[in-house]
Amino acid sequence: MATAFSVQSARALSSGTAFCGLFILRKCATKTARNGAPFLMVELGDKTGTLGTTVFSDSPVFASLTALKEGAIVRVEAVSENFQGRFSPRLGGVEEVPESGLDAADLDGLVETAPEDLVALWTELNGHVAAVEHAGLRTVVASVFEEIGGVFRVCAAAVAMHHAYRGGLLEHTVHMARVARAVLPLYPQVDASLALSGVLLHDVGKTLEYCNGLVTRRTRLGILQGHVVLGYQLVRKHGLKNKLAVAWLERLEHIILSHQGEMEWGAAAMAASPEAVFVSMVDNLDAKMGMVQRALRGAAPGEEFSDYMPGLKASLLLTPLPSQE
Repeated sequence: MATAFSVQSARALSSGTAFCGLFILRKCATKTARNGAPFLMVELGDKTGTLGTTVFSDSPVFASLTALKEGAIVRVEAVSENFQGRFSPRLGGVEEVPESGLDAADLDGLVETAPEDLVALWTELNGHVAAVEHAGLRTVVASVFEEIGGVFRVCAAAVAMHHAYRGGLLEHTVHMARVARAVLPLYPQVDASLALSGVLLHDVGKTLEYCNGLVTRRTRLGILQGHVVLGYQLVRKHGLKNKLAVAWLERLEHIILSHQGEMEWGAAAMAASPEAVFVSMVDNLDAKMGMVQRALRGAAPGEEFSDYMPGLKASLLLTPLPSQE
């Protein structure tokens, strides 16, 4: 049996091929079948992507998996199989591996990281901060990042939905800033300084919502309050500290409270200013395109469609366009 398969290389194997690899147990949820029998929905991952599979109660690994906590590092033996058109390997052996027993290269191979260089992204983010023309807003934005910058540089943007990997929050924010600065000239009714400030600060509460280890998890504060409220509190603290004019702070706070777009998505208010509408739409665009980019990066050669993606409410077409020649 081969011994060094990543998620991406395993997905490229033909059906019936045995493989093994080192993965993080990202999810292991117990479900009940129609006949009353329990089964497990399992998600394994490394820096190249994720793979999901179903483990039934008669599987030799069922008991081993139920004894593990999500976030455990596991060495897996499996056979490549497809179920209902998606890659769903059959697990034959699962063994927990202590983190202390792995070297730096093994650990690096387990943690998915933004594909762009994080140092370059951080430098670019600071350039976007400097581009905020309104002096009071620029001071507040810089003040927030002075407090949270160390965490912000490595934080994931989500547990699962979009940019859900180390550095994903930084990548998502910089991508939004690029889009915002490119299209703001088309909308003169939107104050550019306020909109750009909102883009840069919209998700800062995620530095408090998540703890970032081998697996991103929500903190106690994240569960009790969520990143919208935490971000609002953080921005308000720095707005008051730096004596930002009340009218400007009110508008900036509104962007943070409304950027999720819909109440059922976690927004505390519906976007009700030109800048808030703008930031919410740019956020939604980059979140969805982030899902698309990640799916394309993790696609195996010849794979036609991705697994169903809840954030898109569809499976993504992965095959490239034919040549124009």
